[in-house]
Amino acid sequence: MPLWHRLPVSSRDLPLGLLLLVASALPGFRGNGTSVGDVATRPLDALAAAALALECLPLALRRRSPALGLALVSLGFCLDQLRGYHTFAGTALPIALLSAGAHLHRHRRGTAVLFSVAYVPLAVTLAHTGRGGERASGFVTFYLALALAWGVGAWLRADRATEAERRRRVADDTRAEERTRIARELHDIVTHHVTAMVVQAEAARYLTAVPERLDETLSAVTDTGRQAITDLRHLLDLLEPSHGPGRSTGRGAEPRTPAAGALRTLVEQARRAGQPVEFTEEGAPAVSAGSADLVAYRVVQEALTNALKYDHGGLTTVRVRHTDKEITVDIGTDGTGSPAASPGGGGRGLAGLRARVDVLGGDFDAGARAGGGFAVRARIPVGGAA
Repeated sequence: MPLWHRLPVSSRDLPLGLLLLVASALPGFRGNGTSVGDVATRPLDALAAAALALECLPLALRRRSPALGLALVSLGFCLDQLRGYHTFAGTALPIALLSAGAHLHRHRRGTAVLFSVAYVPLAVTLAHTGRGGERASGFVTFYLALALAWGVGAWLRADRATEAERRRRVADDTRAEERTRIARELHDIVTHHVTAMVVQAEAARYLTAVPERLDETLSAVTDTGRQAITDLRHLLDLLEPSHGPGRSTGRGAEPRTPAAGALRTLVEQARRAGQPVEFTEEGAPAVSAGSADLVAYRVVQEALTNALKYDHGGLTTVRVRHTDKEITVDIGTDGTGSPAASPGGGGRGLAGLRARVDVLGGDFDAGARAGGGFAVRARIPVGGAA
């Protein structure tokens, strides 16, 4: 079958014309062909062979050059009817009309009008040549049958165009969703690590007189940069399964889940950047948490990043509670810190978190506290795939 589809479209359409040509030459099909105008039937002769060839062989062009194929088939049909051969090859005309309606892209209206106009002199000639048994209603009925064939082809073409448009929209929506997901991952990774590095580097400026503290701070900057590179490489593995060894499976890249102790690593990184953090984790992660672990990790990551940006030095509390049904995250600052010299943000991180939690059917809330600082709360059901 793949070999058949690799053939030119004309080669794939030619067998239909050859089948009609062979069938028209068989004795059993003689006298059973299309007859318009009540012209007396005559036996096949040399001119009949030309009529058969004109009616059948141009079907090879029905998709590649539908207008030319329709013109040649129509010419053969006219010769067939005017000479009174009435062969089975007359079936090729509605096939050519249906194909033209389905595959003709340019001058469709002009082709339909030209075909309709050309039918009038044919009908008049057949009416005068025939034995008078064909009424005007017969010619009209035959024309309507041909118009129906064209209409069916036009409907198929419209349906095909509608399906192609639907697939294009689905592809566009899928690409947009994927770009949004990638943007969220990049925001979560880059913003958190870069903010920590900027805060740590800014603090290092004031530690030149304390070599031990300076060395510790610069080591923290280095470690944060390495972690950022590791996370970015992992994201590249997700985007391109063949990028890293062992990352791809038969179904693509494996979904990312935070390693054990990842939340404590985030907390420790914030502490090294000068942010006092009280961390409490209750319960154990569910065995089949799905994407909930990753979303909870991102909530803590974004909240700590905002704490470093807007309440640097203020006491930050992080409470994470695991149950069999959900993960609850509660993070807040007391408002005693100050804005740090860190990259600004436009609220994309919190909006992305809200979208992540909503996808899993959870609840997300973030805002300023009445007594100062801010709070982030999230309830994330476990077991769902984002």
